[in-house]
Amino acid sequence: MSELLGYEFIQNALWASILISVCSGIIGSLCVANKTVFLAGGLAHGAYGGIGIAVFFGFSVMLGASLFVLLLALLLAYLLLHAKERIDAIIGVIWAVGMALGIIFIDLTPGYSADFMSYLFGSIMAISKEDLYIALGYDLLLVGFIVLFYRAILGFSYDADFARLKGINTPWLSSLILLFMALGVVISMRAVGLILVIALLSIPAYMAERLSSSLHQMMVIASLLSWFFIMAGLILSYLYDLTSGAVIIMVAAFSFSLLLLGQILYKGNQR
Repeated sequence: MSELLGYEFIQNALWASILISVCSGIIGSLCVANKTVFLAGGLAHGAYGGIGIAVFFGFSVMLGASLFVLLLALLLAYLLLHAKERIDAIIGVIWAVGMALGIIFIDLTPGYSADFMSYLFGSIMAISKEDLYIALGYDLLLVGFIVLFYRAILGFSYDADFARLKGINTPWLSSLILLFMALGVVISMRAVGLILVIALLSIPAYMAERLSSSLHQMMVIASLLSWFFIMAGLILSYLYDLTSGAVIIMVAAFSFSLLLLGQILYKGNQR
C-alpha cells in the first residue's frame, strides 16, 4: 500500500482524517456533554436542503450547505430560548423538511445527473485541497474558541443554571456552540456523509466520556478515537472495495460494542 501514498487524493484523505478528527472529537464532546446529539442530527439532515439549493442555483455545494445549516442553527438557537418544550418536534420537522427540500431542488435541476450518494454516505477520497484549507481554518477557530472560553463552556455544559448565576451569558454561548456545531457537521460530512455524521460525532465522544475525567481530556480522547476509526475505515474500505463512510462507522460501532462488553464483564467480576 506504500505506493498509494504518492497519489495526491490519498494524501488529501490522510490530512482530512486528522482535520475531521479534531472537528468531530471536539464538537462530539460538546454534543454528548450538553445532550444535544439529536440536535446535531437534525442539523446534519437539514443541511441536505442547502446542498440541493446550491446545485439548483449553480454555486459551491460546501458554501450552500454551510450557509443553510448556519441559518438552521440560528433558528434552533432562537427556539431553544423561546420554545424549548417543543424542540424535539421542531428538530424532527427540520430533519425531514431539509432532506425533502434538497431532493426536490436536485430533481428540479435541469440535466443534473451527478451521484449524490457521496453527500449522504461520505467520500473522503474526493476531498480537495480547498476542502482541506476550509477544514484547517475551521479547526483553528474551534480550538481558539475552546481555549478562550473553556471555563464558561465547562460550566455551561454541566450546569447551565449555575453558569447563568455566575454571570455567564448562556444564550450567547449556546448560540456560538450551535454555530460551531452546524459548521462541524458540514466539515464531517465529507468523511462519512450527512446520514452517518451523527454516529461520528456521538460514538467517539461517548467512549471518551467513559475513559476521561474532564471535558478537555474527553475532547482529546474523542479526537484520537475519531482519527483511529477514520484511518481503520479507510484501510478496510480500500482492501474490500466498500463505501468508506459506512466502514468508518462500523469500525466505530464495533469498538463501542467492545468497550461496553469490557465494562459489563469488569462490573460482573467486581461483584
